Amino acid sequence: MTSPLPPSATKPSDVDGYDIAFRLLLGVLAVVVPLSHLTWLSGNVTSWLTGQPWAAYEPATALLHPDQLWPHTEETSLLIGARIVPITVLLTLAVAAGVLWPRHKTSAGRKKICGMAKPRDIEPLMAKAITAKARSLRPSLKTSKRIDAKDTGILLGNLQGTKHEVRMGYEDVAVAIMAPRSGKTTSLAIPSILDAPGPVLLTSNKAAGDAYTATTDARATVGRVWSMDPQQIAHATREMWWNPLADAKTLDGAGRLAGHFLAASVDANQQGDFWSKAGSNILSQLFLAAALDERPITDVMQWLAFPADRTPLDILRDHGFTAVAAQLKGTVEGPPETRDGIYETARQYAAALLNSEIAAWVTPQKDVPEFRPSQFVTSTDTLYLLSKDGGGGASALIAACADSVMRAATAQAERAGGRLDPPMLAILDEAANVCKISDLPDLYSHLGSRGIIPITILQSYRQGQKVWGDAGMDAMWSASTVKVIGSGIDDPDFADKLSRLIGDHDVETTSTSHSDSGKSTSVSMRQERILPADAIRALPKGTALCFATGMRAAMLALRPWYLEPGADELAAASARASKAITSRAVAKHAPQQTNYGPTA
Repeated sequence: MTSPLPPSATKPSDVDGYDIAFRLLLGVLAVVVPLSHLTWLSGNVTSWLTGQPWAAYEPATALLHPDQLWPHTEETSLLIGARIVPITVLLTLAVAAGVLWPRHKTSAGRKKICGMAKPRDIEPLMAKAITAKARSLRPSLKTSKRIDAKDTGILLGNLQGTKHEVRMGYEDVAVAIMAPRSGKTTSLAIPSILDAPGPVLLTSNKAAGDAYTATTDARATVGRVWSMDPQQIAHATREMWWNPLADAKTLDGAGRLAGHFLAASVDANQQGDFWSKAGSNILSQLFLAAALDERPITDVMQWLAFPADRTPLDILRDHGFTAVAAQLKGTVEGPPETRDGIYETARQYAAALLNSEIAAWVTPQKDVPEFRPSQFVTSTDTLYLLSKDGGGGASALIAACADSVMRAATAQAERAGGRLDPPMLAILDEAANVCKISDLPDLYSHLGSRGIIPITILQSYRQGQKVWGDAGMDAMWSASTVKVIGSGIDDPDFADKLSRLIGDHDVETTSTSHSDSGKSTSVSMRQERILPADAIRALPKGTALCFATGMRAAMLALRPWYLEPGADELAAASARASKAITSRAVAKHAPQQTNYGPTA
């Protein structure tokens, strides 16, 4: 005779059986309860449509015995109203729920993971706080009853999953690291330019279909538009010239100008060698001489071609720069092989000035107005600085002009009591290619407090390291009060750095174990990255991470200009400007017609 199993062996099966039965009961109720109510409602509607009275509230009777509730309703109508319609509606709702629920769950999960900061976490960037801040920063707004949002700060986007606008204030300085076609122009540069209350500076290596064409007409309505296009990216007519030697009448100013030519030609890790330093020193000494004698910058190329020319020596001595003259004389009279190497290095750095078309933008021109940075910073004008990637000396002129404008703005802010009102916006798009200002990381530490708002846009963190070195890029990153990270971050080290900055959160883990005594469930907590590196790499287009000083990282939904009110008008203006660029390019490169006349 077989011995019976011990009670403990049968208990788990009993528990599982009860669990299954309970779930089946819940499933039946989930179908029967809504179906009975749908049947009662649909049957009453059918009865009412056929002229019969509304039946009492008895959903169970409606489901099981509809003929008792509606005895005078025709059988066919009752079949349709109390059977076919309720079942069809219930099945439709079930299918819709089955399709939509996974999407909702995925979306909710994404928001929970990626939407790190809630509105209260970034309150200083929200409308109320940013408006109050604008009143304190800008004296012109203190008595205004109503302040437009564009006067309070620069729109970065909406906090993901909400309608809350996130703006950086007019004392913030920003770095945006966004890959191509991730929204850096459409969602950051163009909207910022269109809404800027004061002067705007933009550097770029593109014209057609970019910020230049999208904003030119709109900015022309609020101030004068200046375009410096030495390499004819937009094929713009030369309607301005700028004197780069205007700020070179001191040794520091001449050194800064020479430094722009050095930075445009040599990477940061190569700027410390002998030839680079020596070539930059010769350029600064010759720039100083040309500026003191109010000569055009192209005279420097003549002096570089003939080191024995004593003109710069005499100018420096006549203006009291005897020590500088002695240094220049020592180089000129030094060993020929060393002198020739230094001068050849300097000639390479400034080679773009040999191009007459480029030089025309930085030398006096008859009937062409001179661009003066000191006047620009007190206006609502716009300056577009265009240069090709790797433009060498041409990009040096772009960087020098941008630097001159920011220094003029700093001087004006000091004269105005500390800061510009309205503030000046400087969007340095493609800064690592066309606007290599060597000490830009140092400038970041005080520009915001002067009402000068720089937004440096890079394609990657490594791109910045190549221009400013590891220490320089780290300094700029640390000094930036706002960092915007778009999609397309493929650098694993940088993505992991961002992931660590975002931090970890507690994740609840449930585990179930089975034993002879039954099933037990335990709950534990573990730390997990809020946004791991692979998720940062896979950020969808149209979203960006925002790191603001003293606040949790936030996920933003970007606001491209073409989805905003008035986009059609802007798109039409951009199309016209792009078409004009194309027409100018075609006309410039069209084959020339030559009439040789009749032959003898």
